[in-house]
Amino acid sequence: MDGQDYLDQISASNRPIKKKRSSFLSSKFFLVGAIGLACLIVIIIIGSVLSGGKNSEKNLSYALALHIDNTATIIKEYQSDLKSSNLRSSAASLSGVLADTSGKLTNYLSEKYNYKPNDVDQKIKEQATLEKDGLESDLFEAKINGVLDRIFTHKISYEISMLMTEEAKIQNSTKDETLQEIMSTSYSSLSTIYDKFNNYSETN
Repeated sequence: MDGQDYLDQISASNRPIKKKRSSFLSSKFFLVGAIGLACLIVIIIIGSVLSGGKNSEKNLSYALALHIDNTATIIKEYQSDLKSSNLRSSAASLSGVLADTSGKLTNYLSEKYNYKPNDVDQKIKEQATLEKDGLESDLFEAKINGVLDRIFTHKISYEISMLMTEEAKIQNSTKDETLQEIMSTSYSSLSTIYDKFNNYSETN
């Protein structure tokens, strides 16, 4: 072994051994943080699901209350302008059902949520107002064009079907027997009146 080989061997043996750098992804701190974050996400999801169920029932009920009152207001506005006595009679029956449901639902919401129409979520109010304005505009145009009976029948049939859909959703989302009873009674009454509107003919 010549002198250079000897020096190289000594140099190699004296080099510090490089330690493997521990990966950040495999460090204890990362694992603990990841587990903590996962637990937090699970807690947030569970909390939002639980609160979402309650808010869903509440918001659906608030939206229904506004929809009922808005529909009743429009029926009252145009009922006397209808030419058909049968249609006026059906409209009067519908007004009675809506008034009864509105009273019961408002009392229920007032007791459970301290319900006040002005305190309803802004998005719910805006949607209800938008739908009311659209219905009112269509009926006003029908009135000045002399086709109110036909359009009133079509539009109110649609409103009844939407109210029934909303009531079915509430019935499925609540375990409160009082609310279920209110929805069940109203749904049954609306179903009967819907048939009258849906089967109405201007030749009757």
